[in-house]
Amino acid sequence: MANFVTIEAASRERAGKGAARATRRQGMVPGVIYGAKQAPTLISLEPKTVLREIHQSGWRSRLYEVKVGGETARALIRDVQLHPVTDLPEHIDFQRLAPGEKMRVAVTVVFNNEATSVGLKRGGMLNVVRHAVECYVDPDNVPAHFEADLAGLDINDNVRWSNLTGTEGIRPTITDRDFVIATLAPPTKMPDAPAEAGGAAPAGGTKAPAKAAAKKK
Repeated sequence: MANFVTIEAASRERAGKGAARATRRQGMVPGVIYGAKQAPTLISLEPKTVLREIHQSGWRSRLYEVKVGGETARALIRDVQLHPVTDLPEHIDFQRLAPGEKMRVAVTVVFNNEATSVGLKRGGMLNVVRHAVECYVDPDNVPAHFEADLAGLDINDNVRWSNLTGTEGIRPTITDRDFVIATLAPPTKMPDAPAEAGGAAPAGGTKAPAKAAAKKK
């Protein structure tokens, strides 16, 4: 059974930009819950509630029970609009979950055993191609994350969709290939500094310029 995070919201009566601005002036974040062939529900939330959720990893696949008055809607956060200067939330969109209808969700990938990875120990670099994977999932079975085991991977090895755990019964949006999640790239080596003409400087210090030596004569 999927875990749902409960958050409290207040009901809004009016839609539109003017009503949204009025909500923000009251210190709240305007939002909407849409989908599942129901009329949109206009809501407002405390800014700290929105920030708390979006500052946690995997919020796009987290399931919510949004309490509005005496009703509860199960939903996913689909979009959060932030102020371009302050980064404070200005609007939030929830998509209502319809029972039995698969949802398109971005599930975060967690990489395990980096400390014991053969390739990383040899100086390889983990190149993450996809931090999350878009999938079609039943609302009651949305995983918190997928897991990738790096322990046995060497340089030039890949992590593919088929290597992830926690994907049972879940269909990715990409179905025509076993796509790459991450690769272990070879270490980058800095080129050696070119030797200066005339060989290395003596151990006692640098050689005096010719003009300076001539003046002393």
